[in-house]
Amino acid sequence: MSDNKNSMTIGGLARAANVHIETIRYYQRRGLLPEPQRPPGGIRRYGDADIDRLTFVKTAQQLGFSLDEIIDLLRLDDGTHCQEASALAEHKLWDVREKISRLEKIEKVLGEMVDRCHAHAGNISCPLIASLHEGIREN
Repeated sequence: MSDNKNSMTIGGLARAANVHIETIRYYQRRGLLPEPQRPPGGIRRYGDADIDRLTFVKTAQQLGFSLDEIIDLLRLDDGTHCQEASALAEHKLWDVREKISRLEKIEKVLGEMVDRCHAHAGNISCPLIASLHEGIREN
């Protein structure tokens, strides 16, 4: 990265990290990003470490981690807590697999409903609406 040792304003940091200024402020309130000291009569300045931190947070979010989980990961960021970080990732992986399983069930049921709609085209009552009234039967 370029030499941005505390040379950016919050707007520059937002542009560099491709986030909104309000996102930065929110992350600061949540403890995800430190808020630099304001020099007397000056404005706060940010640098490469802040971009790295925002990249960490955004990447973790893309992997499905909540902000609370990211706070936990950031506490483990000194490189000596690999087993704890791995445990958090394993838990997240289990959550993702559970969501995929639920989504596959939803896909199956919706597919069946749509197929019934197509098979009964022209009927006065809608099989999809009727199915929703009847409820989902677990197979």
